[in-house]
Amino acid sequence: MATYVHPSSSPLLTSEGDEKYANVKWEELGFALTPTDYMYVAKCKQGESFSEGNIAPYGDISISPCSAIFNYGQGLFEGLKAYRAEDDRIRLFRPDQNALRMQTGAERLCMTSPSVEQFVEAVKLTVLANKKWVPPPGKGTLYVRPLLIGSGAILGLASAPEYTFLVYASPVGEYHKVSSGLLNLEVNHKYRRSHSGGTGGVKSCTNYCPVVKPFLEAKSSGFSDVLFLDAATGRNIEEISTCNIFIVKGNIVSTPPTSGTILPGITRKSIIELARDTGYQVQERDVSVDELLEAEEVFCTGTATVVKAVETVTFHDKKVKYKTGEETLSTKLYTVLTNIQMGVVEDKKGWMVEINHKCQG
Repeated sequence: MATYVHPSSSPLLTSEGDEKYANVKWEELGFALTPTDYMYVAKCKQGESFSEGNIAPYGDISISPCSAIFNYGQGLFEGLKAYRAEDDRIRLFRPDQNALRMQTGAERLCMTSPSVEQFVEAVKLTVLANKKWVPPPGKGTLYVRPLLIGSGAILGLASAPEYTFLVYASPVGEYHKVSSGLLNLEVNHKYRRSHSGGTGGVKSCTNYCPVVKPFLEAKSSGFSDVLFLDAATGRNIEEISTCNIFIVKGNIVSTPPTSGTILPGITRKSIIELARDTGYQVQERDVSVDELLEAEEVFCTGTATVVKAVETVTFHDKKVKYKTGEETLSTKLYTVLTNIQMGVVEDKKGWMVEINHKCQG
């Protein structure tokens, strides 16, 4: 496993001084790429284990035009964040869960995946190398993107002969940066995101490009995002373009099950636990669009989104408005979760992983 080497101690990794923060207008951060200094790269041949990875300068990579990722979409990605607390500690939120999800996806796509230990270590090393890009407390987070791709060249349909595991990072602000702070969703009755037996339950690169068209159509009509229905019946809600959905009615919180057609979100899993701690009954079950339209409160969860309240949902010609504001469950859960992530309260769940300069495999 790789050992952390501070950039200033290596001739290859030249740091631009030891300033605490990079030259970024933190208040203007959105969810877009701001290139940082370094990335992590490891490779392996099919049937072997990943080599010890290295921290290298962030930049383009060389890859065959006949690679499996280019020709057959054999690739997975993850997304997680590094948080800077008021006392300057930098911590990760449940990185082992991202590692396990990547392993599940790799098994589905016939890929070799890094171990949980190497995945977590790679994320730590990437964040440490880009420490000055972690925003000040309350100004954003460092979004970390691990990639697992079939980089080996192959012409026939098969799993790649070589895989690349790569981790890069970018400081980000809010994902859904809307003026009201609330989401207005359109239920899409034309397109389907996934189907039973497909890859909707893993974070495959191929899941996301088909979502762009309905997403852009919704945005052009004035909506924040699009909500997809199930392919089997067209009657049940599944997920937003990049996040999970919850509905609240009385003391019951309901969310679609992770039975293969929606992504098992790590924020989703955490919010279910926190909602139960708050005294709510949480049901993971099929949720019909009719139930959605009759709900009292609706919210979305995801690494990028965190917890975001939904103000309205539109289905055909029907528009429904939901309860929002300080007294809603989504606001309470957002506060509890972010207080844990930012170190404002004690992490009694054991969810946070602290990064320090003694990090090594």
